[in-house]
Amino acid sequence: MSVQISKASPGAEDVGPHRSGFLRTALREHKAAVAGLAVIVFFGVLSVIGPYISPYSATAQTCAVYAPPSAQHWLGCDDGGIDMLSELIQGGRVSLLVGFAATLISMVIGGGFGILSGYFGGWVDTSLMRITDYLLVIPDLVLAMVIAEVWGASLFHVIMVIGILEWTSTARIIRAQVKSIRERVYIKRTRGLGAGNARIIGRHILPQVGPLLVANTVLTVAVAIYLETALAFLGLEDPGVTTWGTILNNAFQRTAISSGAWWAIVPDGFVIAAVIVGCFLLGQAIEDTLNPRLKVAHLSVRRWRLRPLVGRGEDAI
Repeated sequence: MSVQISKASPGAEDVGPHRSGFLRTALREHKAAVAGLAVIVFFGVLSVIGPYISPYSATAQTCAVYAPPSAQHWLGCDDGGIDMLSELIQGGRVSLLVGFAATLISMVIGGGFGILSGYFGGWVDTSLMRITDYLLVIPDLVLAMVIAEVWGASLFHVIMVIGILEWTSTARIIRAQVKSIRERVYIKRTRGLGAGNARIIGRHILPQVGPLLVANTVLTVAVAIYLETALAFLGLEDPGVTTWGTILNNAFQRTAISSGAWWAIVPDGFVIAAVIVGCFLLGQAIEDTLNPRLKVAHLSVRRWRLRPLVGRGEDAI
C-alpha cells in the first residue's frame, strides 16, 4: 500500500524559511547589530593580518621603558620598552583564538546535551540536566581558577577550562527549544513514516535550533574572552604567551599605575571592552530577531509619545 503526499505539512512550511536569513534580518532591523559585527570583523581581520602590519616586534625592545605615546609609537611602550600597539595586535590574535576555540568546545557540548535531553526526555533528560544544574550553580571564575591552578598555567588548559564551563546555559536554551520542536505535527508525521531518531535530529531538529545556537555562540565568545582575560590577569595563564590578559597582568605587576603609564593599561582595557560589547550587541540582535517576544521596542518612549488630537505643528492640541 503506497501513500502519496502531495503537499508538505503546514508545520514544515512555517518553520524554516523565516529563519534562513536571520543574520541579514538582524543587521537590517538593528543598527546595533551592524556596529557589533563591524567591531568583531575589524578585530578578526586585524588578528589575521597583524604580523604583516605590525610596526615593531612584539617581543624586542624598540624604545625606552614606559615611553609615552609619540609619532613613532602611537600607544607608547610598556615596562620592557616594547611597542604597545604591536603588543596589542599580537595579544589580540591569541585572545581571539582562545575565545573562539573555547566557544566551539562549549557549543559542541552544550548543543549536544540540549538536543539529546530535549529530544529523548525521560531518564536521559533527567541525567543530563542534573549534570548541567550542578555546573550551572558553581561560579565560573572560581571554578576556572581552581581547575587552571590544578592543571597548570597553559594556553591549552585555559581553552579547555573555559570550554568545559560555559556550555551549561546553552544546553538549557537548546533543550527548551527542542522540547517544543519535537511536539510539532511534521515531526510526528516524519516519525510515523518510519524516520529514525538520527535522521529526525539531523534533518529537522538541528536546522531549527541552529540559528539560536549561533546567537548563543556569539554571546559566549564575549564571556570566553572575559574569562581568558581574568585568568591571565590572575597569573593562571602561560606568562610566555602574549594575550590581552597577560598585558594587563604585566602592567599591574610592574608598577605601570604608580609610574603614570596609563597607556600600558587603558588601550588594552578598551579593546577588551570593545570586543565584548560588539559580541553582545550582535548576539542580542540575533536573539531578538529569532524570538520577537524578546523585543521591547513597544515599550520605548518613541512609541509612547503623545499624539495631537487636532491640528498640526504649533496649532496642534
